[in-house]
Parts: sequence; structure tokens; C-alpha cells
Amino acid sequence: MSLHDPSLNIPHRRRRQVDGRRLRSERTRHLIIEAYLDLLRRGPGMPTAGQIAEHAGYSVRSIFERFSDLDALSLAAADYALAVGQAEAVARDVEGDRPARIRSHVETRAYACEKWLPLWRILVGVQSKVADLKPRMALARQGNMTRLKLMYARELSILEATARDQLLIALVTLISFESWDQMRDHFGLSPEAAQDVWRSTIDRMLPPTPPR
Repeated sequence: MSLHDPSLNIPHRRRRQVDGRRLRSERTRHLIIEAYLDLLRRGPGMPTAGQIAEHAGYSVRSIFERFSDLDALSLAAADYALAVGQAEAVARDVEGDRPARIRSHVETRAYACEKWLPLWRILVGVQSKVADLKPRMALARQGNMTRLKLMYARELSILEATARDQLLIALVTLISFESWDQMRDHFGLSPEAAQDVWRSTIDRMLPPTPPR
């Protein structure tokens, strides 16, 4: 048999075909998640599989080939949101003065709440049915706590442990999705007005900034 026999390339071609199918499947999965998130932002409530399929440009069968049910799709969307949210929530102005740090922190948090609140509402509603959701939601809350400690390290440093922990709990509750939901949907505040509430409240809650 010749060293250039085309049959020698068959295993390689098969690997490329498998890799290509895997990439296409991952792309389809990603587009389904994005369609699901887009529908959540457009209207309240969980969209149907048919609506998601139509919006993504795929069949309902394509959805359920990749997700066992819509709860599994919600879980995948939560993982996607955590990854994207962490990348977008890079801390800025950490070494700035007090107003700059408060402004930067609130802008970043408000952007995340405005973008991901529709998904958060769904996750809260299904968390009792999807056990793996609670750790994801806990990670999101812990990320907020970590960012608070970073942005307001100077002010927190002058408090004793109990007072510091209590203040952090109050602050992380203040900047929660639920708080943003109340301001935007119940009280009808604009994003700018809601940010004003957060900025002024954080400034009042923090202790005086110590000199460097």
C-alpha cells in the first residue's frame, strides 16, 4: 500500500468531522442560551420552548437535545451569567477617593442588575426545584461581598470585626437584585435615580474615610 494512500487520512478526517460537529453543537447551545436570555429581558415570565426555538432559529428538538428541560436551560444560563458577569464587573477606581469609589462601584453594580435581573427573577422562582442553582446564586452574592470589601477597604479597616460584618451584610443587601427590582419596578425609578439612591445611602452608611 502506498504511503500516500488516501485511506490513511480517514481517522484524521473523522476526528475533524467530530470536532466540527462538537463546535457546531456548542455554538447552537450558546445561541439557545442567548435567545432565552433575550426573551427574558423582553417580557416577564419563563418563555416557552417554542418561543425560545423560534427566537434562536432552531427547532424545539434542538433545545431538548442539549437541555433536559427548561430548568436545565436556566441552570446553564446561570453559569453563563456568572462567567460574563465576573468578566464585566472588573473593579475600577479602587485607589480613588471616596466619591470616585462609590460612583464606580454603583455604576458597575447597577449595570449588572439591569442586565441580569430578568434571569435572577426566574432563578429565584425555580431554585427550590433545581438543587444546583443555590450554589450558583450563593456565588453571585459572594462576589458582591468580595467587591464591597475591595472597594471600601479603607473605611472598613477602622471598624472592629462585629461592626464590620454587620455593615457588610447591610451593604450587600442594599445592592441586591431585589433592591434594584424594588426601585425600578415598584417605585418606578430610572436607572440614574436608582443609582443616586445607592450612592447617597452607601455614603451615609460607611464610616469616615481615614487618612492615608
